[in-house]
Formats: sequence, structure tokens, C-alpha cells
Amino acid sequence: MHRSRAAFPAFPAVLTGAPAVALAVLLAGCSPAPGSSDKPAAPAAAAPAVTAAVEPAPAPVATTPGAALTETTPSPAPRETAGRTGPASVDIPSIGVDDLRVVPYEGTTDDWPGTRIQNRGVAASPYGEQGGVGPGEIGNYLVTGHRLSAGGPLRELPSVRVGDAILVTYGGKVYEYRITESRKTSFRSARSLTEQRAAVPGSPGKRPTQAMITISTCATPEDNAAGNFWRDDRSNPEHRIDRVGVLTGVRAAAG
Repeated sequence: MHRSRAAFPAFPAVLTGAPAVALAVLLAGCSPAPGSSDKPAAPAAAAPAVTAAVEPAPAPVATTPGAALTETTPSPAPRETAGRTGPASVDIPSIGVDDLRVVPYEGTTDDWPGTRIQNRGVAASPYGEQGGVGPGEIGNYLVTGHRLSAGGPLRELPSVRVGDAILVTYGGKVYEYRITESRKTSFRSARSLTEQRAAVPGSPGKRPTQAMITISTCATPEDNAAGNFWRDDRSNPEHRIDRVGVLTGVRAAAG
């Protein structure tokens, strides 16, 4: 059952800061265009970059009783993006997301391979030269998922707030991230996409020093309400809703 939460304000205007290192979980959520092929989309005209409003980082949040961390201070693994073939799972307790399968692939957020994965009702995580890193690694762990179609696993993502936990289970460990900011991404702006996919979200070219996560999904209802009906060749709307977090703890997975 999803817990009702107030959504972030639509499309904040000013980015005041970004966590030192990025591991973003992008979750995009729209169905592919009917009858569309795998042919790459023609480059869209660049639009002004969409900036992001950064919410103050929360005070340290106590972990769930009984879930003792095996490492009191997070110790992210070195940045390694090649050969990541094993799936992970994501839990977002604040919105009732439980054991959402995350399938890695080499590519970029919401490209055709990533869209096909999301169409199966699971989340996708790109890696490689233009993608992100793996769970717990220094850099930006990107996760994208549908909001309205394919079961809408990230339907309630806009209700996720600063301080909420994102739990990623992978390789026998549970990586606990805490949300530190909200971002908006425009698929019509090369700059905005670069900021979303950067190793430090919002800061392209900045060297990452900690593990971060970006979870992303589509802003279709918000774009439609604003009269923005632009779509790419995969029926993705212009904007994405992103939640960015920082790794705060690591523990052994149960069982």
C-alpha cells in the first residue's frame, strides 16, 4: 500500500547545491510510442537548461531498529562500470515500493534498451561511458522506471521527500541511501541531460568523492497540466522527476 505524501513543488527554479558525489536513481516512466522502431531519435533542438532546486540536507536519520549496520561509516567501492550484469532490487518504504527489480544495461537513461527494460514493469540502470555506476560505488547510481505504464512502479516517486530512505540490495549487501534533494531534467536540453547523468548530479565534470543515487521517472501529468505535450520517439515527455540521495550505510542482506 502506498503511503500518501505531499509531492515536491513542480519544476523548482534554482539549484543551490548538490551532494559531493553522485549516485542518482533516475526513474523514467512512459510507454513507448505505438509502432515505434529501434531507430534512434533525431536530435531535438536544444532548449534552455532546466535548473534544479536543492532542498537542505536532513539531519542524520537513525536507521531502523534491529537493522544494525555492518559499517558505521559508508565505504563505497571503487568506481567500476564495466561488466555489471547482475540485477539489484530497490525498496522505498515511504511510498510502498518493495523489492523493485533493477536491471543494469550499457547505455544512457531512457534510451531504447532502457525503455524496453522498463516496459517489463521493472527499473533500469544504465552504466558505461555515458551511464552511471553500480550500487554502493563512488559516483552516480542511476535508476529509472515507469510512472504510468507497465504497472507504474514509480507512480508515487514525486511524494518522496528529503530524508526518506532508499534501500538497494545487491551482492549480499543492503546499501542505504537518504534523499538529499529534488531535481528536474529536460529531455530537450543536452545540458540538463548531462547534469542528470553526471557523476555528481548537477555538476558535470566534477570528480565524485562519495556514492550517490538518482531515481527518475516521467513528469507526464505535470507536463500535460502545463500544456506541454511534447514527446520523443519513445513517447517520453520532456521532463523527468529526479530524487537524489547519498549513501549513509551498508549492512549484510538478510538470509
